[in-house]
Amino acid sequence: MKHAINCRGKLLDLSTPVVMGIMNINEDSFFAGSRSHGLHEVNERAGKLLAEGAAILDLGGQSTRPGAVQVSEEEEASRVIPAIHAIIHHHPEAIISVDTYFASVAEKAVLAGASIVNDISAGELDKQMIPTVARLNVPYVAMHMKGHPETMQKEARYHDVVQEVLDYFIRKMETLRQAGIKDMIIDPGFGFAKNMEHNYQLLNGLHAPEMLGAPILAGVSRKGMIYKLLNTTAEEALNGTTVLHTLALQQGAAILRAHDVKPAAEVIRIMQYAGAHRSRD
Repeated sequence: MKHAINCRGKLLDLSTPVVMGIMNINEDSFFAGSRSHGLHEVNERAGKLLAEGAAILDLGGQSTRPGAVQVSEEEEASRVIPAIHAIIHHHPEAIISVDTYFASVAEKAVLAGASIVNDISAGELDKQMIPTVARLNVPYVAMHMKGHPETMQKEARYHDVVQEVLDYFIRKMETLRQAGIKDMIIDPGFGFAKNMEHNYQLLNGLHAPEMLGAPILAGVSRKGMIYKLLNTTAEEALNGTTVLHTLALQQGAAILRAHDVKPAAEVIRIMQYAGAHRSRD
């Protein structure tokens, strides 16, 4: 697997897994604890996540939860761009990812200081996204999803979800390479056009995309695959998230996208220490 990505001159080493801290600059994301209101709060949360061990800050200007209503490119940019400027001013060392499927927002965000584009649609919702990312020369997180966030759960139909997602990324990565994108990250899209059974099948088969040579991002934090199974809520899903992060790391995940950075970083530290001291008998 490729062990480093070039984030506009900053090399991010992925030979040891890292945490991507979630920052939602909107009022609709499913977990209220990840939302930031106003630039002061944005800076406070950014500082907190960086201090807790986040290697990447992932900023999203609109919710992409199941059933979420799309906001315009202009509205999304008006939320995200000032936040990026503020974070870069106060935390110039930060590696910022912009969570968007709009090419225009991705370009504005990178010009403002972001250095990774995280696209839930892998270029399917905006055909200008892939050529834009190639021109910007930044790492690209391509996620598997069918349909659109408003309607995607109606598309949760698979014969073999692990094989179908793997086949999708085989084709998608060739498209990205031909476009000129050098650093690619694979996100299988837990909860995006997948039901409970699909999500756990994907988790158990998370190692499969490793053959493609790209880092794998696991985005399971506080999702319905945890709290619906346990009959609780997203607010009560931290313990379940820690369990799934452990399983994802065992399956080869290189990036944990998390609402709660400190617990995720602790999982990585424990797993690394345990692995280094595993019995050789």
